[in-house]
Amino acid sequence: MSTRPGTATAVSVAADLAEIGALLPEAIHRVTKQFTAVLQRQVVANASGRPGPNAVTGDYRRSINRLTTKYATGSIGRVGTNKPQARRLEFGFVGTDSLGRTYDQPPYPHFGPALDEVAPLYEAAVALVPGAVATIGRLPDPTGPNAPVSLGDAS
Repeated sequence: MSTRPGTATAVSVAADLAEIGALLPEAIHRVTKQFTAVLQRQVVANASGRPGPNAVTGDYRRSINRLTTKYATGSIGRVGTNKPQARRLEFGFVGTDSLGRTYDQPPYPHFGPALDEVAPLYEAAVALVPGAVATIGRLPDPTGPNAPVSLGDAS
């Protein structure tokens, strides 16, 4: 930032705001990327036995993946799986399927509870980004000593 406290002019304030605005998308993307990894780890942990689904072979857990995409207007983090059993494990299934098999499978939620746990932490971290960028004048390290939450190894 270019101004010292008490010496701001309209031009310098405008320049500082433009600089902060230019840094925000990258800072938000970094936080989104970190928390997408945190969410993935939590889903995998929840899918590792009761109250989530039992992990017989580990194939289902290995299929839980993440993707973070940066757009001009923001970032999106996705955690999911391509395994067909995911919906039945998460929500359960009672009834007859298209092959005529009858099921009474209870739900073993693992995505929903993980999101419920991680979302408030993500929202709090994102809320701190503008102030952190404005205060230090550069992109904050979301895993550094002043991080709003401990992210562990989010790589």
